[in-house]
Amino acid sequence: MHYNVVVFGVKDTSENIIEFIQSEICKVDLVITIAPKVLEHNQVSGFKGLNFLTDKFGIPVFEADSYFLNDEKTTEFMNNNTFGIGIVMGWQRLIPKEVLDKFDPGIFGFHGNCGYLPFGRGRSPLNWSIILGDSRFNLNLFKYDEKADSPNVFATEMFQINEHDDIRTAQYKNMMCSKNLIRKLLTTYLEKGTVNIRTDSKDFDSWYNKRTAKDGKIDFTDRTRNIYNLIRGVAAPFPGAFCYADVEDDVHKVTVWQAHPFDEMMDLSAFAPGEIVDIFDGKLVVRTVDGSLLIDKYECQSELKKKVILK
Repeated sequence: MHYNVVVFGVKDTSENIIEFIQSEICKVDLVITIAPKVLEHNQVSGFKGLNFLTDKFGIPVFEADSYFLNDEKTTEFMNNNTFGIGIVMGWQRLIPKEVLDKFDPGIFGFHGNCGYLPFGRGRSPLNWSIILGDSRFNLNLFKYDEKADSPNVFATEMFQINEHDDIRTAQYKNMMCSKNLIRKLLTTYLEKGTVNIRTDSKDFDSWYNKRTAKDGKIDFTDRTRNIYNLIRGVAAPFPGAFCYADVEDDVHKVTVWQAHPFDEMMDLSAFAPGEIVDIFDGKLVVRTVDGSLLIDKYECQSELKKKVILK
């Protein structure tokens, strides 16, 4: 069977893009995702099963038994069918050459950073951009090859990361630009049957390292701005920033979901960095090296009180 427009995805953002294409551009002929059992060996922040799309839109959904698409079931499926163009949204693994070669004119996905590819290749670029304090994000729609985030660029759109954004609102902006880019891509493909890319980047290679949940640990000896950027950069749907508190002779994990810089002028020298200075409406005022942070939303198994030190 021939599947002309195929979407690869495993997240709620994948669902959003599939619904956008289906309702505003053209029919989606196939969705490729992963079977739930794959989650036993792979961390997928924001995972969402996509089988419901068959009932909702009549779109066939293929569930691979490997996030790397190298399992026997997927290999057989690829060999027994033909494919047109592929679009990746919310798939955090390389796609093997054996699968890439099945698609003409190719498989296209997104990668961005504050600069231009191949600068900023690698993992979790939107998280890193917020954590590093970048104020802009260049989102590239590019053609996949065997390497990660190669500068095979079809088109680019830019959006602002402002001081109020967290990872979720940045994802909203990312999705809006993604939709514009996908519209351009599919319009070009459906009208011409081919897609031209540019590969003449003059920039240099740099890489974002892989992030895991443990990288969200807060260091209250750091500056307020850096702590704030970390918290908003790993907020939901990611695992969240965290620290620990000694409460009643026991250590409790504190997951911080929302916070913002509070004040940098008050004299809080009587408190240690990380110490809870005061509490208002259940929100924690915590001293930092260069001021204070207001923790608006957090989770902890024990009640946190004034003078508890977060470590």
